[in-house]
Amino acid sequence: MLKQIIELQKRAVQQLIDVIKVKDEVTFRAPTGSGKTFMMADFMNQILSQNNDIIFLVSTLSKGNLAEQNNEKFCEYASTGKFPFLDTYLISSETSSEEEPYIPPTHNVYILPRDLYKDGSRLKQGAMEHFLNTMTLNKHFSGFEKNIYLIKDECHIATSNLDNISSYFEKIINFSATPKLKRGQIPDVEITDDEAVEAQLIKRIELGDENDDVEVAINKFREIKKEYRNNLYINPCLIIQISNKEIAERELNKLIPLLNEKQDLNWMLIVDKEKECKTNEAFEKKGLPVKEWKKYAKQPNSTIDVIIFKMVISEGWDIPRACMLYQIRKTKSEQLDEQVIGRVRRNPRLLDFENLNEDAKKLALTSWIWGNQPEKRKRRS
Repeated sequence: MLKQIIELQKRAVQQLIDVIKVKDEVTFRAPTGSGKTFMMADFMNQILSQNNDIIFLVSTLSKGNLAEQNNEKFCEYASTGKFPFLDTYLISSETSSEEEPYIPPTHNVYILPRDLYKDGSRLKQGAMEHFLNTMTLNKHFSGFEKNIYLIKDECHIATSNLDNISSYFEKIINFSATPKLKRGQIPDVEITDDEAVEAQLIKRIELGDENDDVEVAINKFREIKKEYRNNLYINPCLIIQISNKEIAERELNKLIPLLNEKQDLNWMLIVDKEKECKTNEAFEKKGLPVKEWKKYAKQPNSTIDVIIFKMVISEGWDIPRACMLYQIRKTKSEQLDEQVIGRVRRNPRLLDFENLNEDAKKLALTSWIWGNQPEKRKRRS
């Protein structure tokens, strides 16, 4: 990995550590693709290495399996010795019907899928508060006396249920590529898009003409696909965002036949309801669950060329080989558009980037985007 990237990430983590010493709630902003999960793990590891009376509760989105994804990453970092002080536990509500969910008090990083703690959920019926009480009671009574730091991953999504138990949390750390300024999430520490591009951590954006239809993007992708495979040895991916509800059906009725005409392209439609997901690959015939489709789509040499989605890819589903985005959907949310655009800005050869030739480097650091452009990005372009 480039020295400039390592220094940028380390500097941001150290700034976060310094700020948390003097503030009870802080916000960390870094663009999608800049290694937010890695920096979160580094931050926690450094805090835990200096103080064993602190535990972290990491609140994540449930959609996109973000909690599982974070847990797998944290476990990997701990097992490889990268961040050895992390001892993680993925909170679940899966128990037999007569048992209350149990959260063991023996770990120092707890990952909570946010949807598990909501009105009517089993965790909210007492299990979560019982755990928090156990961890914060005087050690003479319970053997514990921990200070709980809450990390809100993707903090721009409201967490009203957690806010109601904020008295348990000694510190709150907000992480997001698009923090909600209207809720006071003004970044205390930030890696800007320009800094991340300059460090060659994320791709620059090449804007497509607003009058180009989706076939123009598909044909451009077919050209880029050859370059990617010859220079980067990766099969790239085009992401197409469609609208919701009945509008989506009309868009798909035009899009799917168009893709099927291009016999060199494999496509996948991923939506919230698994039975509505489709593909022209062999997954359906093999009876593989959609979860396995999505896992396969992340791989650098996956044969899935085009991924069609509505909303499910905006957060928590990372595909570094994705290099091109066409938005059929028209949104009015700059925040949502920034999240979606971030899906195609990861450097697909980050770990060995310095070994590439100049043409390959330029290719790896370019993304192509057609569709909604946040006003601040239009002003920069």
